[in-house]
Amino acid sequence: MIITDSASFIKNYIDDLNDRLKQYQPGAELTAIQKSWLSFCLTGILMVNAVCWAKFERASIGSYKLAALSWMFRKSKISWDFILFASVKLIFKKFGITGGVLVFDESDRARSKTTKRIYKTHKQKHKASGGYVNGQTVVLLLLVTDSITIPVGFKFYMPDPVVSAWNKEEERLKKKGIPKSKRPVKPALNPEYPKKIQLALLLLENFKKDHPEITVKCILGDALYGPDEFMSGASDLFGGIQVISQLKSTQNIQFRGKKKTVKDYFDVTNKGVKATIRVRGGEEQNVTISSARLKVDAHGGKKRFVIALKYDGEKDYRYIVATDVSWRTIDIIQAYSLRWLVEVFFEDWKLYEGWGQEAKQYDEEGSSRGLILSLLLDHCLLLHPKQKACVENKLPVFTVGSLQRRAQMDVLLESVKSLLKEQDPGSKLKEMGQVIKDFFCLMPSKKHMSGRPMGRLEPTPSLALK
Repeated sequence: MIITDSASFIKNYIDDLNDRLKQYQPGAELTAIQKSWLSFCLTGILMVNAVCWAKFERASIGSYKLAALSWMFRKSKISWDFILFASVKLIFKKFGITGGVLVFDESDRARSKTTKRIYKTHKQKHKASGGYVNGQTVVLLLLVTDSITIPVGFKFYMPDPVVSAWNKEEERLKKKGIPKSKRPVKPALNPEYPKKIQLALLLLENFKKDHPEITVKCILGDALYGPDEFMSGASDLFGGIQVISQLKSTQNIQFRGKKKTVKDYFDVTNKGVKATIRVRGGEEQNVTISSARLKVDAHGGKKRFVIALKYDGEKDYRYIVATDVSWRTIDIIQAYSLRWLVEVFFEDWKLYEGWGQEAKQYDEEGSSRGLILSLLLDHCLLLHPKQKACVENKLPVFTVGSLQRRAQMDVLLESVKSLLKEQDPGSKLKEMGQVIKDFFCLMPSKKHMSGRPMGRLEPTPSLALK
């Protein structure tokens, strides 16, 4: 892909973003150079699907130099702390968003087996190979509205290395049969390594402070966010709103003064019934459901609305738990089904918006700023004229992949139009062709043996066994 100029819809987005920066943070407005750089970077991510200065340089045929792009990223006084905030405000304004559902999830990004300079990398299970790699974990907060789904905040997570080492040693000693009294005591939590739940609550606090005009209808999270620390904390933070998560099948509940696991209760005492539900406003699905208002031991005996849910073809129930027991069963299930949208976002984000490819900027500021650029592109694509028209007319919106491909072709077409507007297009094309030849050098491959001796591949008679 060749970039001769930034995409027009991206330049319009940066202009609008700059207006928001001036409104909410006087003195944070972008200079002309910063606007040009941001526009080019977002166009670069759009075209090459990576946050990579070398690829940007090649795509611009050397018009933008790697060193200059990197310098702007590191040294230019862009108000990075406010730019994502301003972009979220811009999206809210453009689409008239006044409320929605907040959804949490986290995403792992494998980096390499050994890395020292990438921010908050830690040992992760690599699903594809079954082994371990170093990678980053991002806790992400999304707002799901009746029209669009938008990322509104993030935090990098890293487990406390001291606690991780203790966990490893604890498992080893347990296998040896060493009693607990003779095993090392678990280290105290280090505030420099907050838990995912703590990061999630911090994101909620920031959202409430930054966007008081948004009415949060409920908060969703997977089983990781099922502990009372999060569910009660999140609900209290927003004045007692509904928080929905999941319980493990082994967690205990109280029923008529007796303790049971949630699995035993729904398998024996309160068996499920067949029902039909509509998921995310789409097709109807057959499910097996049972529900009850129960005291959950892990939540300090607080009464929760617990639902056992199983879709057709599934063997085991999932156990949904909600803080507000005044909601109907069907409403809780339909609300919780919105959590799946965060998985769709992660897939699009990694495949089409640069973060999952080569966003390997060093240190904290590099990782954070690279991630912000990627999220800004997601916001920007929401404001693409065709996407915006769909939302405004309440029509199904386009996938990120198809929108990216269309926008790429638009940028390429603009490059061709720009070439044809030259006084002598033929000479300009010839000049561009020479630049391409000089800039895109062919590199020798080590895969093929051409030009290298393979060695003598035949037996030696004198060495044959007699």
